Amino acid sequence: MDRRTDSSREGIHEPVPRDLTTVLRRAALDHAGAERRRGFAPLLHVGFPGGAEEVFAEVPGDPADHAIRADVLAAMLQRVRRSAGAVPLVWLTRTGPLELQDVDAAWLSAARTATAEAGVTLTMVVVTRHGWIDPRSLVRRQWKRLRER
Repeated sequence: MDRRTDSSREGIHEPVPRDLTTVLRRAALDHAGAERRRGFAPLLHVGFPGGAEEVFAEVPGDPADHAIRADVLAAMLQRVRRSAGAVPLVWLTRTGPLELQDVDAAWLSAARTATAEAGVTLTMVVVTRHGWIDPRSLVRRQWKRLRER
């Protein structure tokens, strides 16, 4: 039996608020429209889909340990918070299905560290051309053909 209360559960849960659904759909639309290649490196975004954001591309050969990822994310969070005055979203865009991958877990761990150090709430999703998934709660939205409304 799960003894956690609703307030102790991490991630996005059903029903997903309409405004959050709209913002995350925007992230998927932007990604589908911007990235046409079949293969590309995952991109970490911190900010607001359709608005101000910071983007980080991991280059093959870069050190990719937890501390470096957390430092990168913390710096991105600080820049966006300073300019926007609000707690930003974190999203990772990548290829592949909406199933959890190692890169998702690595960035989720870094995001947990960075947001805990900053004292802010974490909202993070993984975005592909076909939708998004919260790597903590596994709540997702998926479309066969994502189009502007």
